[in-house]
Amino acid sequence: MAAQGVVLATRALCKRLGERPIVQGLNLDVGRGECLALLGPSGAGKTTLIRCLSGQLPPDDGQVLLEGHNVDVLGRSRRRRVAVVFQQFNLVGRISALDNVLAGRLGYLPVWRAMLGRFEPCDRLQALQCLERVGMLEHAGRRADTLSGGQQQRVAIARALAQQPAVILADEPIASLDPVNGAAVLDLLRDIARTEGVAVVCSLHQLELAVAWADRILGMAPNRPA
Repeated sequence: MAAQGVVLATRALCKRLGERPIVQGLNLDVGRGECLALLGPSGAGKTTLIRCLSGQLPPDDGQVLLEGHNVDVLGRSRRRRVAVVFQQFNLVGRISALDNVLAGRLGYLPVWRAMLGRFEPCDRLQALQCLERVGMLEHAGRRADTLSGGQQQRVAIARALAQQPAVILADEPIASLDPVNGAAVLDLLRDIARTEGVAVVCSLHQLELAVAWADRILGMAPNRPA
């Protein structure tokens, strides 16, 4: 699938771990509605690249651009346009699915409201709509730690959607799931990309899944010391 307007890009991106290069001179464009798989074994640098793309790690050289703006200097209002979905879900187990999804709205609140967790009715409505989008509305009031792994990952995706992102970065989102739930999560991410026009970058280990799911694949391999 050709890019429908570039949302996320890298220009000569380099990242090192000590003296070891992890990412070297990467030039990449990801389009609106596109699914890009990062494929490679453990230690290939997939998580490092995702952390650079999200702005969590500064590059050693080069740039990461979100909608044409340098991620390193993004303000709070634009940084919320990048959402991350994690392998271990990163939910707060003792609170409800709804309250976990509301965390995705924090970037839209004034700082004082964000610090107190004071959400507007429109934020709660948005969170409920996101839970409905991922098929979890009926579980909105359940504690997150009472949900199955597949259900928890759907709540995590709903939280990402609550940010109204331009990009979802999914770091091994199915590694903790059984094959059936893993396939369902990948199908959901692809459907979100297609219908919401969100660019989705997803790291995977399995070639067959990457081929079946992605519009494009970026292969990554560990850089060994000389």
